[in-house]
Amino acid sequence: ETALILQGWGTKAALYRDLAKHLGRYFRVLLPELPGFGETPEPKEAMDAFDYADFTLDFLRALHVKKTHLLGHSNGGRIMLVLCSEQRDIEFDKLVFLDAAGVAAKKTFKKKVKVLLFKLGKTLLKPFPKALEAYRQKKGSADYRAASPVMRQTLVKLVNKDLTELMPKISRPSLLIWGTADADTPLYMAKVFEAKIPDAGLVEVPGAGHYAYLEQPGFVFRVLDSFFGHLS
Repeated sequence: ETALILQGWGTKAALYRDLAKHLGRYFRVLLPELPGFGETPEPKEAMDAFDYADFTLDFLRALHVKKTHLLGHSNGGRIMLVLCSEQRDIEFDKLVFLDAAGVAAKKTFKKKVKVLLFKLGKTLLKPFPKALEAYRQKKGSADYRAASPVMRQTLVKLVNKDLTELMPKISRPSLLIWGTADADTPLYMAKVFEAKIPDAGLVEVPGAGHYAYLEQPGFVFRVLDSFFGHLS
């Protein structure tokens, strides 16, 4: 059996090695670095979740994988939603969403005003490239500031697309593992996954943040062993 781990935004394969090592006791584990992350070059043009899904399918086909389990952390979960919401030539078996993305963030009044002011500032500074870049560095998110121009466009494409409409189309058994203190993809997003995916179960990791599998590996690994039927 094969298990494919899809990484989160801005991460390297090294962050998933302990997870891969644990799963490697009973699976052949695939851990690619997606375009723009780790050692894999950036794409020539901005990608969205559908483009990353196509890349993943091509990767699996190149390795002649016909069937695999999927685990996706953060943005990896977003890619999984696209992969598993329609029929493919590759069969996806059990699914694990780890502090996954895919639900658009709630826009409070304060957040709406902040976004409006940011857009206004960018428009006013458009004729002044250096000032515009300085403004972006100051006001953008940490991920946005750290990214190259093409990866910034990629991040915007990913974050602005709400994928909740795909969730009811997922027919595979789905495990949701979520840190209760996750600030990047908060727990309310997990509740949306749980409500909309027909065969989904949520396991909350008390006190953990966005990297619950790193913060409390013993707990998470036991949950995974149970889900995959490999409890010792």
